[in-house]
Amino acid sequence: MEKETKTKKINSAIFDLITKEVEVETTFIKALPGFSIVGLASSAVQESKERIKAALLNNDFAFPPLKIIVNLSPANLPKNSTVLDLPIALGILLQNSNIDLSEYLILGELGLDGTIKETPDIFSIVLGSKYKKIITAKSIADKLSLIPGIEVYGFENISEFFNLKLTKAKATKINAKSIQINNKKYYYLNKFKLDFKDVKGQKNAKRAALISAAGMHNILFEGSAGVGKSMIINRLRYILPPMSLEEILETQKINALENKEIDFQPIRPFRMPHHSSSKPAIFGGGSKGAKMGEIALSNHGILFFDELPYFNKDVLENLRLPLQEGKILISRVNNKIEYNIDILFAAAMNPCPCGNLLSKKECRCTDLEIKRYKNRISEPLIDRIDLYLQMSEDDDNSTISSKEMFKKVLIAFEKQMKRGYFNARLPENWKFDIQKDAREILDKAILNFNLSKRSEFKILKVAQTIADLENYDKINKKAILEALNYRKRT
Repeated sequence: MEKETKTKKINSAIFDLITKEVEVETTFIKALPGFSIVGLASSAVQESKERIKAALLNNDFAFPPLKIIVNLSPANLPKNSTVLDLPIALGILLQNSNIDLSEYLILGELGLDGTIKETPDIFSIVLGSKYKKIITAKSIADKLSLIPGIEVYGFENISEFFNLKLTKAKATKINAKSIQINNKKYYYLNKFKLDFKDVKGQKNAKRAALISAAGMHNILFEGSAGVGKSMIINRLRYILPPMSLEEILETQKINALENKEIDFQPIRPFRMPHHSSSKPAIFGGGSKGAKMGEIALSNHGILFFDELPYFNKDVLENLRLPLQEGKILISRVNNKIEYNIDILFAAAMNPCPCGNLLSKKECRCTDLEIKRYKNRISEPLIDRIDLYLQMSEDDDNSTISSKEMFKKVLIAFEKQMKRGYFNARLPENWKFDIQKDAREILDKAILNFNLSKRSEFKILKVAQTIADLENYDKINKKAILEALNYRKRT
């Protein structure tokens, strides 16, 4: 028996923490007229049948008196995204045409009048896709064009496909300042929504914050209530180093998933989960569909734990591996996903449960209560934190602006990018250029304080950042002494 029509294949994809490719196969067969979608399509995808029918009929497309079967391959992968509307519609519309779309990834939701709409997951799908040519909604095409190495073609309505004319979208420009290091551009803003000049006093804490920002070092402030711990960390975001295009795109991917505006501003993420947050909320997961946790959402930026000891013990202990390895694994029964993370972990805590131990107020806590409170944070976790500072109330009125601090960060950033790493991310076999007298001081400290190899390496990384900030050619005695000062004494 002769076939009525051939099978039309259209490339698409869905996003479930990572991009998963989907092939949309459409065929017409001789049978009672109907429209069915197979291949583990969710109710959202099944409802697309009505949207597609209305969109095509409202644009003068005549459905043939045949049964339409759409297969979403691979058939064992659950499909739950409305971006499949457009590829399914094109599979029907172009069934008998000779137009070849095999090189294109097609994504978009349809309105009843045939309007092609963007969805929050399109940006994430394209970032993770292997395809270099994209057909999607015109409303997001210019933004997608900023992704290097791809061509994006935007359409407003399904009717435009009756006479297919491809017009390449123009890339959105990043409205920010930039510097070029080793033939690579890095972007930054000279705008400081929260400014360090508002923080009166706390000269040592602001110095620690500067070192943390310059080298992307993890930091912990301990001090009485109201001393300025959170105030300083909230301002840390605006003096962090410039961002590469890849980092900006990754950040915008997260914004898109959270239904935030994609603006391509080079501002690093800042996440501040409450201490009552569950383990899945911090690390990601879920019984039905895995979702990103706070660690993933803070990638390339700051994850801030205020009131650190009050976080669940299981959360704190499970934080050790991501901070050490820069990776996180989300495991489900049928799926395991591992991805890299790069965060600056910042934390703040009181010196005791009542918060008055280091203040002028009277502390109401017993020695046992203080011991239990501090024992909630294990030594292995503390060992992952590069900078520790105990803050006290002071009457110093000295100020420094975020703009002044950021100028110093830029100097240190350029030195680090010429090496290829932030100082906090230096590989374990890195050879530091350290003066002889500085090395002797560090060796004495290792002996006297019984420091581990990890602690030694942490001190050297902080000392390297101090040397970069002060424009020293080598790690000298002054840099080592200051780095040792930020070590938590037990």
